[in-house]
Amino acid sequence: MREPVQPDDSYLRSVEAATARAVAEAEPLSSEHAGAGSDLLARAERAVQRNAEPLVALSRDLHAHPEEAFVEHRSAAAAADLLRGGGFEVQQGVGGLDTALLARAGSGHPHVAVLAEYDALPGVGHACGHNIICTAGLGGFLGAAEVVGDTGGAVSLIGTPAEEGGGGKELLARAGVFDDVDAVVMLHPFSHDIAAHPFMGRRQVEVVFHGVAAHAAAQPFMGRNALDAVVATYQGVAALRQHMPSTDRVHGIITDGGKRANVVPDRAAAVFYVRSHEPDSLRDLAGRVEAIAEGAATMTGCGLELVWDSSPAYLPIRHNRALAARWAEHQAGRGRTSLPHGVVPDYLTGSTDLGNLSYRMPAVHAMIGLGDERLSLHTADFATAAGGGAGDRAVLDGAVGLAGTAVDYLADPQLREAVHAEFAQAGGALDVADFFG
Repeated sequence: MREPVQPDDSYLRSVEAATARAVAEAEPLSSEHAGAGSDLLARAERAVQRNAEPLVALSRDLHAHPEEAFVEHRSAAAAADLLRGGGFEVQQGVGGLDTALLARAGSGHPHVAVLAEYDALPGVGHACGHNIICTAGLGGFLGAAEVVGDTGGAVSLIGTPAEEGGGGKELLARAGVFDDVDAVVMLHPFSHDIAAHPFMGRRQVEVVFHGVAAHAAAQPFMGRNALDAVVATYQGVAALRQHMPSTDRVHGIITDGGKRANVVPDRAAAVFYVRSHEPDSLRDLAGRVEAIAEGAATMTGCGLELVWDSSPAYLPIRHNRALAARWAEHQAGRGRTSLPHGVVPDYLTGSTDLGNLSYRMPAVHAMIGLGDERLSLHTADFATAAGGGAGDRAVLDGAVGLAGTAVDYLADPQLREAVHAEFAQAGGALDVADFFG
């Protein structure tokens, strides 16, 4: 067997070196707002520290027992048990999703939600570190709940299933779970500490061509080759990449290429992911991919079936920088330098359903580093880091940061005014469900 040629990594290393220089020279993000008083923040932090042992133990337990999207039954139950142990009432199965959770402290408005994720990846487990997202979110909620009686308003913990492709947050939003929430905060483990890092929007399309079967040797002229249409689409997408912004992505696989080599295939199919950093450019790029498939159908005389977004589309993240700056201040208190947008390259990213919420309300999706700037999401090395000492530290540092950011939002009316003014200036709420038609 001929072995594959491994890619040369010189470009990657040059990017890493440039990023390391930029990180070393960067100023951390700082806040113009005072946030909550020091007494409130200290009490919230003490509440996190009181729960440090069970939070870290749960993170390790989730890591050892990964569950994929929509079937995170053990993980959701364990998270609910921790909250009930703290005296909170927990609703399970909210929004029509069996593994969704909701707990709340306080009442009325302002109302900030701390989010938790707990789904894992097939084959590599918690290689996206959702064990950390879950337990840091739980800790952030416990910290904020400790003082909500003094700040006024409400804080919720919302457990959101199926971030890995299932669009759990969008499904919960459509079901009304976020209707009375004013802002959301969450974190994600990463290679670097970043207060606001771009994530791309993502749409999925299944392209199915229907041809006419024929004997490939005796009467190929009586066939219409669905595989030719798929190949033409794949090649058309490859040609499109030259004319895309360097930060956009289209990638896919052929899922059905026919059954036998001596039969002209009457069915062939492919699946593509389309990604971009702005909602409008994502919609435009999706239209260009669709036009390529339409052209391939015309070229080959095949019928075409396009199935967009069998799971919800993901929008890019619209970060709220006023709120993200408060996260950075709290991370500085934990000995971390949380970088602003633009220091770490935009291509080091993916997509998340938190983007959909960020177009409904102000949102923070902060990145917390695991101590190795060469780590890459969705790899075995990342999974190892998420289940080790660096992951434990991220749980507690992250919980303190989320608690502090939530308390700041509840306690500081000037900060809230700035948060919502920024959201309005960025375009306000978007009808996510109808955006792509």
